[in-house]
Amino acid sequence: MPGPPPKDPSVRARRNRASTAATLRLVHDVETPALPTRLWHEQTRAWWRAIWASPMAPEFDKSDLHGLFGLAVLVDDFWSTEDPKLRKDLAAEIRQQRMAFGLTPLDRRRLQWEIEKVDEAQDRGARRRTAAPKAVKKADDPRSILGDAV
Repeated sequence: MPGPPPKDPSVRARRNRASTAATLRLVHDVETPALPTRLWHEQTRAWWRAIWASPMAPEFDKSDLHGLFGLAVLVDDFWSTEDPKLRKDLAAEIRQQRMAFGLTPLDRRRLQWEIEKVDEAQDRGARRRTAAPKAVKKADDPRSILGDAV
């Protein structure tokens, strides 16, 4: 015997929406903070520029900056070391630390951060939704080949 019908989503008391949920904008005006004075590996400098150009940058608070600096040191050590065991250990720690900042697709999903879609894709979808549906011709019906035999 089936249970009661499911509630309409509009009357649900719990929506399972995180307080961190946000739509991240592709274009923003967040300035890239300078890395602390140190000789940084080129890959680390590129990573630093990329995270501050990313849609996640507006979500970072000033208090996050110290954690991001610490993560930058780990990234720099990862690129600078020649020791495979140390590189493996650093990769594991980097993976753990970047989770806090939503730097991977899985982390963004956990935080319910959604990156806004590209305008072109949105325009295509809008055109598709407003286009008149195609009329189905009787000849397109596969049952029409059966004729009056049925």
